Amino acid sequence: MERIAEFFHAGGLFMYLNLAIATISLAIIVDRTVFMIRSGSLNANVMLDMIRKLLISKRLDRAIKLVSRTGAPLLVVAKTALTKVTKGDEAVAAAVEEALVELTPSIKKRISSLWALANIATLLGLIGTIQGLIASFAAVGTAAAEERSQKLAAGISEAMNNTWLGLVIAVACIVGHLILGNMAKKKVSELEMFAIKMENMLSEDWVAAAVSGPAPADEESK
Repeated sequence: MERIAEFFHAGGLFMYLNLAIATISLAIIVDRTVFMIRSGSLNANVMLDMIRKLLISKRLDRAIKLVSRTGAPLLVVAKTALTKVTKGDEAVAAAVEEALVELTPSIKKRISSLWALANIATLLGLIGTIQGLIASFAAVGTAAAEERSQKLAAGISEAMNNTWLGLVIAVACIVGHLILGNMAKKKVSELEMFAIKMENMLSEDWVAAAVSGPAPADEESK
């Protein structure tokens, strides 16, 4: 810990600014990673099979309850489609399309900011580097002989520390942006495919009879 404190102290103000950037970037990466993992825990094909079985059993209410458990994008699309199934195919298609438009930004949320944070970290590191070099040249020109080497070393240390930290943060942000961006694209594609399959299933002839017919006796008694 002492060496880390010395590292930041030698780098000056811009090191602490970049530390704030690093903290924000890490929070975004962790938040989006957790979101991707949680949303990926649902199997779209298994969910479709479960919904199909419930509809065949004329248990539309149970199917809606099943997809209302969480706010996962896949379940939101399924719930939107099921709540409109009694109003016809056009109502289902319109509702699902609206849901996709609303959900897509939430999947990609804050990922694009990692690229901006990478640029900011690089520029802050560059400013800190220049500041360190200015201090080094000033030491050569104005400092007393006995202090010159010490101030020159301090200026070079400030410059190199800022360069290193800025580049490390920038690389981490770019890698995070690349990985999370690809994951988000995959999630959006999977969600769109699920929506298409859901619409196709609900447009089949047997669905209209299943959702309009009487529920089983055990359902009616509840």
